Amino acid sequence: MELQILKNITRLLVFSLAIATSVSCSKWDDFKRYLDEGEIFYTGKLDSVAVHPGKERVRILGRLQADPKIKKVKIFWNDYADSAEFDIDLSTNNRIFDRVLPMDEGIKSFVIYTYDGEGNKSVPVNAVGRAYGARYQNTLKNRLVSSAISVDNETQISWVPIDASAGPVVTKLTYMSVTGEKEIDVPVSAETTVLADLDPATKTFSFQTLFLPQPTSIDTFYSEVATAAIAKDVTGEYLLNTQVPMETSSQSDRWGIPAHWITNDAVRNFRDGAGNYFGGVDFWFGGPFLAMEAGWSGDNMVTISNGKIYQTPTLPPGIYTFEMEIPDCTHGGEFYTVAAEGDEIPDIESLGTSLAHLKTSMPGTHKITFTLEETTTVALGFVGHLENKGAGDGTFWRITRVKLQQQVLVE
Repeated sequence: MELQILKNITRLLVFSLAIATSVSCSKWDDFKRYLDEGEIFYTGKLDSVAVHPGKERVRILGRLQADPKIKKVKIFWNDYADSAEFDIDLSTNNRIFDRVLPMDEGIKSFVIYTYDGEGNKSVPVNAVGRAYGARYQNTLKNRLVSSAISVDNETQISWVPIDASAGPVVTKLTYMSVTGEKEIDVPVSAETTVLADLDPATKTFSFQTLFLPQPTSIDTFYSEVATAAIAKDVTGEYLLNTQVPMETSSQSDRWGIPAHWITNDAVRNFRDGAGNYFGGVDFWFGGPFLAMEAGWSGDNMVTISNGKIYQTPTLPPGIYTFEMEIPDCTHGGEFYTVAAEGDEIPDIESLGTSLAHLKTSMPGTHKITFTLEETTTVALGFVGHLENKGAGDGTFWRITRVKLQQQVLVE
């Protein structure tokens, strides 16, 4: 029995050795006989691929592997409907692949292969990028100018904050300096720009904002060129007696009539002991101010209805801003700043006929703006309704300063 077991074991070992010897004598890759197409060879793929956006084009940037078999790079997009092919010579190439492709606007998915001389290709490399065009261009808005004022040979331009999401990078400002045309770059973060060398004859400047849709964009987009007018302080050219201390043509102990301003009977509501009437200027509280007041003095300060204080300059064509400053006033008064064609300010009930008007019955600096297409006589000033509420009560307002600025009309 034991002898038979030993014989069986010996036969099994011999059989196993025979099989092992047979396998070892075959080629290690004989399994390839069972592949329909034989061995698959892959060329080195493109590494570190980046797609940089441009204007109706993209830049494909990558690094070629050190595979001498690479002879070609082919790029597909639009689900393989479109493609571009590039020959590669690594003997003269620094292994950087850098190509620009024309591309219609939109987000694109790219599939990139390398090929050897026999047509064997690499594994695919996928990349996504975007081309920009008219749709993006049409969304771009130039940065806006809040104000541009020239005073004492210096021009200060105030800018409106710009939306950063569209990719603004800088605003190019072009103007005429005392030495000729000059262009400067204004950072999008800048709130103001000061021009110290503007030609005094210059009335406008132009500006254009530059955009990059992405930081890696290979193209810069431009907004439309805009032109802005420079406002100049023309108060001294067209108005007189415009700030504290106000001059008077006549006065009592406290009240006066303002020189160079037209006042109506309603404003001159204070009667002195001699029966003379005054109003329009108040000497108290740090004055003399331009002022209207009703009350506190009984019958001597009657209610003011459509009281008016104004001047009538003749102004050339332009855009005008009339500004006034109220240091204090009572609540409840009805007081308006007005610009109107002609030689008189309309009543409160007819302010709809004016060039511009604004209710200014509160402290602060207030402005109205109006446009003249031709040389026009304009009534600039104030109209108010102030109640006499009896002894010890009333309504008032005071003005410390008025200012007139002019901008030329820009076509």
